[in-house]
Amino acid sequence: MHSKKRILISVDVEEFDIPEEFGQQVPLQEKLEVSRRGLLKTLEIFEQYEVRATFFITAYWAQHFPELIRRIAAKHEIASHAYYHSSFCEEDLEGSRLALQEISGREVTGFRMPRLRPVSQAALLKAGYQYDSSVNPTWLPGRYNNWHVPRTIFRSEKLWIIPSSVSPLVRYPIFWLSVKNAPLWITRHFSRQILRKDPYLSFYFHPWELTDLAGYQLPAYIRKVSGDKMCAKLEGFLSFLKSRGEFCTHADLLAQVK
Repeated sequence: MHSKKRILISVDVEEFDIPEEFGQQVPLQEKLEVSRRGLLKTLEIFEQYEVRATFFITAYWAQHFPELIRRIAAKHEIASHAYYHSSFCEEDLEGSRLALQEISGREVTGFRMPRLRPVSQAALLKAGYQYDSSVNPTWLPGRYNNWHVPRTIFRSEKLWIIPSSVSPLVRYPIFWLSVKNAPLWITRHFSRQILRKDPYLSFYFHPWELTDLAGYQLPAYIRKVSGDKMCAKLEGFLSFLKSRGEFCTHADLLAQVK
C-alpha cells in the first residue's frame, strides 16, 4: 500500500532575504552564503534518507553556484523560483526558466512564486512552464486565503497546479512553518490523514532554516527552531515519510497524471 503513495519534498532555494521583511538589512554575499550552507546540509540529509526532491531555485542564486546546481540536477528536479526572490516582473519568467536550463543542463517545467504570491497562469504558459506549485490551499493570516482551491493536483486551463498538502476537512497545512513549530506527533498525525485520503503528500521548506538564525531579527516562530534543531525536526519527519511512501519529484507526479 505504501509504495503507491508519493512523497513530494520540495526546497525553495533563494537569496536569504527574510530578515528584510522585519527591518534588518543583510549584505548580498551573506544572503547567498546562508542559503548555500543550508543547501549543503539539505543534500547531506537527503542522501541519508534517500530523498529525491524538487528544488525551486531563483536564477540569480543559481548563477552564483553553477557547479552546485549541476550536482543537484544529477539526482533531483530543477524548477524555477523566479529570477530574484525580492523583486518580480512577468518578463523574468521565461528568463529564469532558460537560465536554469542552461546552468543545470536539464529541462525546467515547474514554477513556484516567492512567498507563494499569485502569478498569472497565462504568463506562465507563455513562458514555457507546464505546472505551478505556488498555492497553499489553506488560510494563513496576512498572507493568503485559499480555502476555495482544490487540495490536490488539478488543471486550470492548460496549466497544471500542484498545491502544497493540507489535511482533509480542517485543511491543516504541512509546510515549513507548521513542521518547524508543531510537535512532530502533530505533523505525523495530519500527514497520516493526508496519505489516507490523497495519493501523495507535498511538503516544502527552505535551506536557510537549517542554519543558525539566532543572530537575525526574526520572530521567534521563524528563528527559534533553526540550525541543528531544525535539522533534527526535518530528519524525524523524513524518516516517518520514508516509511509511508516513495519520494518523487513534482515532474514525476505530473508524468503519472497526464
